[in-house]
Amino acid sequence: MALNSNEINGKATIGKNTILKIEDLSIAFGGLKAVDSLSFDIKEKEIFGLIGPNGAGKTTVFNCITQFYKPDRGTVLFRDNKNQVEDLVGKKPHEIIKKGLVRTFQNVELIKELSLVDNVLVGSHIEFQASLISQILKLPKARKEEAKYREKAEEVLNHMGLYHIKDQLAAGQPYGVLKKIELARTLMCEPKLIILDEPAAGLNDSETLALIDMVREIKDKFNCSILLVEHDMRFVTDLCDRICAISFGKLLAIGTPGEIQANEEVQAAYLGKGDE
Repeated sequence: MALNSNEINGKATIGKNTILKIEDLSIAFGGLKAVDSLSFDIKEKEIFGLIGPNGAGKTTVFNCITQFYKPDRGTVLFRDNKNQVEDLVGKKPHEIIKKGLVRTFQNVELIKELSLVDNVLVGSHIEFQASLISQILKLPKARKEEAKYREKAEEVLNHMGLYHIKDQLAAGQPYGVLKKIELARTLMCEPKLIILDEPAAGLNDSETLALIDMVREIKDKFNCSILLVEHDMRFVTDLCDRICAISFGKLLAIGTPGEIQANEEVQAAYLGKGDE
């Protein structure tokens, strides 16, 4: 059955319950195809996993979605926080953030000399309307805006269970706290889709389990979808609604966690199983 679709230039492009649709995405570096004709979509309020062995092209896919890399071919259709659909290919990364698509990175990117609340506040800089001069001189409009976003940052930290240490410096904080702060920062941009690049990396078992609960709560409370890359298969299968498995940039399978675990191609490529 055909999905109801929005249209761009008169062409049906994306289902009404779809937040992101990647179609025929390809990119090569020096003649080596890092992503090869990849297609998948993500539904609203879905937690979607992207898995594959090392070198499969997972982070390259992320970089093509957020336009850190410009793909050689394909479309990246996104339903933004104003319910408008457009192709992200050719957009600038900061324009994509303003549309409600934000990401974390494999390595935590925080300013250790700032407090936790100020690090979260950095995530709202794209929303500021006051000019740079107004902000430097602390003019009334700038002070009002900063107060509004600081209140929001404190609300996000409270949701993360970190309000009591909001004024402590990021330097010296446990790794699990730093990961939470990076995730909190994404919530300052009214996200429709959050891309998480190995969110469980470096966490112990109890921190990983807590992160699973937190990601689910974020999806529900902030009414957003989640796309994640993660090597911890237990984390992926416990958290995701659907999973896309790739190898050498090509699609292997898309399905529920159970379907992916049972797929022989995935077992051979990702889990190291196959013919003896």
